[in-house]
Amino acid sequence: MRLTKFGHACVQVEQDDRRLVIDPGGLTDPTALHGVSAVLVTHEHFDHFSEAALRAAVEADPSLEIWTNTAVAAQLDGLGSRVHRVGEGDAFTAAGFEVQVHGTWHAVIHPDIPRITNIGFLIDSALFHPGDALTVPDQPGLDTLLLPVHAPWSTVGHLVDYVREVAPKRTYAIHDGALNDTGIAMIAGLLGEHGPGIGAPYTRLAAGDTVAVS
Repeated sequence: MRLTKFGHACVQVEQDDRRLVIDPGGLTDPTALHGVSAVLVTHEHFDHFSEAALRAAVEADPSLEIWTNTAVAAQLDGLGSRVHRVGEGDAFTAAGFEVQVHGTWHAVIHPDIPRITNIGFLIDSALFHPGDALTVPDQPGLDTLLLPVHAPWSTVGHLVDYVREVAPKRTYAIHDGALNDTGIAMIAGLLGEHGPGIGAPYTRLAAGDTVAVS
């Protein structure tokens, strides 16, 4: 399985000739959708979901299907059976990958801001994308965690404790599109070998970087 980061929170997962993409949002290079047969969307925020991009992709590829929560699916009204509504505990096959859904809610930003739904996707019991939440998947021995390293709802302390609880073999940074070079280096220092220790190797991928994850 190979993972390619397309900036901020979007990743493409590929194995052999099968490809799916997770969270192609408003900050994502449109090429992330080229050649994929499945799209997974964790929640409705613009940096994770672009209605215009997905409608264009569906129109361009009659075989493309989308799996997401009810709130996002409602915004894709008219696409019929091409859009699948899923939630906590569901399992399905997308682009030949086995996917399990974990989580229900977006992390709390502030008590005065209403929470929205957010689901995480576990791919082939090996790779977990939590969206905008620190959801702990029920998956002992997880191979790879995609870690949202910068958001209005988290601190580095939260991230350290989260990775320790999930206990993956490796961690890759996502959700870092709002960081400048100083912020990227600061986060890497705290989550890497100079920090308090998260129990797993930490790596940041630049946009376009590809790595083997299983």
